[in-house]
Amino acid sequence: MNQRGFDLTQLRTFVAVAESGSVSAGAQRVFLSQSSVSEQLKKLEERAGQPLFVRSKQGVTATPAGSRLLDHARRILAMSEAAFEDLQGRSLDGELRIAITDYYRPHDIARILKAFSEQHPRLKLHVTVLPSAVIDSSAADDASFDIGLSLRLVTPGNRGARQRTGATASAQSTVVRREKLLWVSAADASPHPATPYPLVLLPSSCQLQRFVVKLLDERKVPYLVSHSASGVAGLQLALKAGLGMSCLNESSIGAGVVACPPSVGLPPLPAVEFHLLPGRIGESERVSNARTALMRLFS
Repeated sequence: MNQRGFDLTQLRTFVAVAESGSVSAGAQRVFLSQSSVSEQLKKLEERAGQPLFVRSKQGVTATPAGSRLLDHARRILAMSEAAFEDLQGRSLDGELRIAITDYYRPHDIARILKAFSEQHPRLKLHVTVLPSAVIDSSAADDASFDIGLSLRLVTPGNRGARQRTGATASAQSTVVRREKLLWVSAADASPHPATPYPLVLLPSSCQLQRFVVKLLDERKVPYLVSHSASGVAGLQLALKAGLGMSCLNESSIGAGVVACPPSVGLPPLPAVEFHLLPGRIGESERVSNARTALMRLFS
């Protein structure tokens, strides 16, 4: 009898590559070598009977068939995770409150949270977007959220705080993602902007924006604040409209916005990391299990 259906391991690898945009980045997500990932994708395409990716020097892009399979694969994997968690007695129910920075994968976060909800259909989610500084400062005693995900700059002074440790109130946070921080502007903006540089910024409560202003002041780079936005979504719109320049992490760069070329002359930027905050003393098993499940999705 001929086997019908798809291999879960191959589907998981396929999703990782499709979401990452390249075989190498997808291989890192599933902890496999590039050759192993390529072999799995080859077998999956043979199984599907048609190509799933268009390959180029820039990476991979899903074909129409690949896009259709991607939707199915996400649901299949979510149902598999839900079934496993249920049989292990770890299926979550009740309510869970998550505080998250709006810099974290804004074009993808809805899908991630949907996948989490599908894995735990009896769990009711409450998601709040807050500045990272507020999330970090409130982590130990703020009863308004159970789990926090914040953004932090990777600078020489904080490189030692990125170790993975246990979930206790005194534990350090867990790094779930690291990205480049880039100067960005409208896709059709001049590659040689006039000075002072026009900046689009968020309120001073945003640590990333405070860092940018301090960096430019220290380097004596001339600038003016041409537009103020209330959040990352507003920042993206202002950039796309050509109202100025700013800095964004890679996953926050949307359509119509591109990284500025080095010839612009702005100072180099550090990387950023997304930290899943540790558990609090006395937190429920439900919250601890939810944090572990989210860790896999956030990475």
